[in-house]
Amino acid sequence: MARPYRFQGENCFYHITSRGDNRKKIFINDYDCKKFLEYLAAAKEKYKFYLYAWCLMGNHYHLLIETLRPNLSKIMQYINTSYSIYYNVKRKKSGHLFQGRYKSILIDQDSYFLELTRYIHLNPVRAKMVDKPDRYRWSSLKGHLNKKGDGYIDKDQIKRYLNMNPGQYSQFILSGIGKDNDPFKNVYAGFLLGSVKFIKEKLRDLGKQTETKEFAHKKKFKEYIEKEGIINTVAKRYGKSPQELCRMKNRPMTSKQITIYLLKRFTSLNNKEIGDIFKMKYHAISKAALNIERLIKENPEVRREVEGITSNFEV
Repeated sequence: MARPYRFQGENCFYHITSRGDNRKKIFINDYDCKKFLEYLAAAKEKYKFYLYAWCLMGNHYHLLIETLRPNLSKIMQYINTSYSIYYNVKRKKSGHLFQGRYKSILIDQDSYFLELTRYIHLNPVRAKMVDKPDRYRWSSLKGHLNKKGDGYIDKDQIKRYLNMNPGQYSQFILSGIGKDNDPFKNVYAGFLLGSVKFIKEKLRDLGKQTETKEFAHKKKFKEYIEKEGIINTVAKRYGKSPQELCRMKNRPMTSKQITIYLLKRFTSLNNKEIGDIFKMKYHAISKAALNIERLIKENPEVRREVEGITSNFEV
């Protein structure tokens, strides 16, 4: 089974989760939690990243970090391996402690930073371990509310993204209790969470990196890149914006019809999905594509025009 894509970059924000194998407990007592935090602190010292929020939850944990170098895999390997060795030696066990690989989601800090810190800090309340999040010992909430922090999170950096005093932040956290505030229902392609602009930028940046890789959601990922690349390339060739291209009237041998033909040829989008882009009915999409296909066969000039466009796709 293909794995989710793992993107590593500089100054990237990630929400990280890792669970116990078969959902078994990985934190049995307070000493285990302390040891994990020791390894987390050691990883920060060794690999240089910012920590914005954390929560240890019995059979899993949450981290919100910003990498300063493209070294996420090294960070997580150090943390999980170090803690696994400690756990197995202490209990005279062997084998895997964690369930497969950790899960990482690349996030848009402008859109989701605040919401993710709340999600992380409310984990113990959702699990009915406490009724108030500040009563849970093993999360970074008290560090957020304490002027001096907790010794693990990077308070100075947090101030750049949380424009709230401790009282305001506490009220913000409490306002989420009992509400459906799951930000991960908006995750795209298994590893991206952010605004439409953020997702487009990341997909554009990552396109060439993923051509030879196999990973979960690759079809959706590649389809998105191709769609954007095709529309942008045709629009540029005819001196229009992508928005203008999509709003054009549907007439024979227009840049709009060429775009429709190319989307049908080079992506897995169906007629309805293409119709949604151009605000057209699915049968009109089929007709437009067939018209360009016929012209390519009958008219050498049209064939050269389409070939010229396909040689300059932006992916």
